[in-house]
Amino acid sequence: IVTRTGISERRIQKSGDVADMAVNAALKALDNAGINSEDIDLIIAATSTPDYLFPNCSSIIQKNTGAINAVCFDISAACSGFIMALSAAKAYIEAGMYKKVLIVCSEKMSGITDWKDRSTCILFGDGAGACVVESSEQEGVKSVDLHNEGMLGEVLTAKRNENIVMNGQEVFKFAVRKVPQCIDAALEKAALKPEEGDLYLLHQANCRIIQSVAKRLGQPEEKFPMNLNECGNTSAASLPILMAQLDEQGKLNRGDTLVLSGFGAGLTWGACVLRW
Repeated sequence: IVTRTGISERRIQKSGDVADMAVNAALKALDNAGINSEDIDLIIAATSTPDYLFPNCSSIIQKNTGAINAVCFDISAACSGFIMALSAAKAYIEAGMYKKVLIVCSEKMSGITDWKDRSTCILFGDGAGACVVESSEQEGVKSVDLHNEGMLGEVLTAKRNENIVMNGQEVFKFAVRKVPQCIDAALEKAALKPEEGDLYLLHQANCRIIQSVAKRLGQPEEKFPMNLNECGNTSAASLPILMAQLDEQGKLNRGDTLVLSGFGAGLTWGACVLRW
């Protein structure tokens, strides 16, 4: 398992809901940003494992964080959820509709995992991550490149009240082919070359996927930090969890160019370039 995936540990939520993890992450993000919840204009929750069909997860986050002035909606884009939510926040802010956006990604993958299916049960973990995005005179999110191929959606599915079913080989081939392409496109839109990226933060699905992307981009693996060894695949939550850990460890420096990419069910994939 460790050799083929890079995963040696995962975290499972023993009790509580997806929204409980989401609220905890949201409160930490607000505290880290030094922003009162009442100042948030918009909450975007990215999850493919919501507790309810309705109310949506973002409304529960609003209720339990006191973000009484926020508009709320959810995004369901599986492992691409954070990239999709960040691109939506960028668009709303640049359009002048909102100034402060709270993005929260929370996933309880253990709730849709077949623990007798070793092709999937070894991969997934539970977790949540959040961030605050706000308008600024300084350049932040420089470019975004998003894609979708619904014709291949059957290779990774989870029907209502059923567990994950995945064609791992097809997902692997899709990721190592498409992710470098969208990263190249996002870099080109930002007028940057691959070597100008300080860190590449990829969805934490499989170490071999990340290593393959690094090789195709011609960049050293040291630029591709991983935490999947301890967290596993937490779907939409994997990127914000990774970013939060790197920030806490002092590995993100002001002015760094970060290249993010998410990919997963849908099939969906995308990349963005941002200045930390």
